[in-house]
Amino acid sequence: MQLYNLKHPSQEVNFSQAVQLGLGKDRGLFFPKSIPVLNNIDDLLAMPFAERSKKVLGAWLANELGQDNVDGLVDNAFTFEAPLAEVDYHRSCLELFHGPTLAFKDFGARFMAQCVNLLSADKGLTILTATSGDTGAAVADAFYGLDKVQVVVMYPKGKISELQEKMFTTLGKNIHTVAVNSDFDACQHLVKQAFDDAEVREGLALNSANSINISRLLAQICYYFEAIAQAKKAGHENFVVSVPSGNFGNLTAGLFAKAMGLPIKRFIAATNSNDTVPRYLENGDWAPHDTVATMSNAMDVSEPSNWPRVEAICQQMGWPLSDITGLALNELQTSEALKNLYQLGYQSEPHAAIAAQGLRQLLAKDEYGIFLGTAHPAKFKDVVDRELQVDLPLPPELEAVANKPILSVELDADFSQLKSHLFATLR
Repeated sequence: MQLYNLKHPSQEVNFSQAVQLGLGKDRGLFFPKSIPVLNNIDDLLAMPFAERSKKVLGAWLANELGQDNVDGLVDNAFTFEAPLAEVDYHRSCLELFHGPTLAFKDFGARFMAQCVNLLSADKGLTILTATSGDTGAAVADAFYGLDKVQVVVMYPKGKISELQEKMFTTLGKNIHTVAVNSDFDACQHLVKQAFDDAEVREGLALNSANSINISRLLAQICYYFEAIAQAKKAGHENFVVSVPSGNFGNLTAGLFAKAMGLPIKRFIAATNSNDTVPRYLENGDWAPHDTVATMSNAMDVSEPSNWPRVEAICQQMGWPLSDITGLALNELQTSEALKNLYQLGYQSEPHAAIAAQGLRQLLAKDEYGIFLGTAHPAKFKDVVDRELQVDLPLPPELEAVANKPILSVELDADFSQLKSHLFATLR
């Protein structure tokens, strides 16, 4: 698999190098020179999830890693299901929260950890990543206890749910967490500054586990195939997928799946009040506003890092950006969307509710809608309990950490502070 840097196309790497570097020169994203097309889609969709995923990922990676290694990566990473739950006659939710940290990012983080373990077995490295919620827990769980890997997770202090926070800030050992006195975009900027600093990047052997890492995106392609497989088995067709969107890695993976031949008609990019992309799709003006804190905090991103990949896929495939429909909901609309699902008998959380509302507003009569359920409702217990007047029980995974102490260090959004902390902690 050959990839190039979107900012500096002359920089080319293979998959192994892309995984270990994370970002290219000048923080450029790595993008595949070609996208494999699968011709036996119906046969693939008839397979079980793990077996199909080996074929899907093998199309990208078998030539470089060997199919046996690809099979092993999948067997070790994808150990849980992604059921498609019917909500009403024209919509279903792909539930991506049945992994160990109850969020869709378990798929990408666990696959990346297996890739790093395979490709960097004799090297020590540092994973530095920012999270707006679920990335932190998924990455921490995936890399916890690996001898050769130190993990540093930064998150905006007070802007993620307490249960989200406790899933990754209570572990210790090789998992180090930093609460930043700012928003997610500031955390993400600190990560980029660290990669730009040669002393930090080379001295600590930096890598990133955000959705900027290509291994995570490839893993996420697989559950789009699973969604369509289950929907076709139920007799549906003409699929529209609504994606709750923050950093836009999830939508990128869906577009890769479509480019490989998966029969998805179109996508809805559903956001909260941080609506940079919906406004851009409407008027062509890329104009990020200051990030606004919302109840759907994992989507509180004003400058999504993966958007250049979205445009690169569309350009490579000859698709107009108008094939992606943007939708943004404010807080009142998010609350109403959450209540609407609950009235239908489906217990959800704010991010999925926004995506579900996208289908409710934009789905044509001859289309079938699938929206992504990216986190277990109990990860947002405070919000869900307040909005729906319920008392959600905690699943065992959350109950186990609810009373543990948070081990984070608090820092300002200042790179010099972060740099000093990293060297003091990791050297």
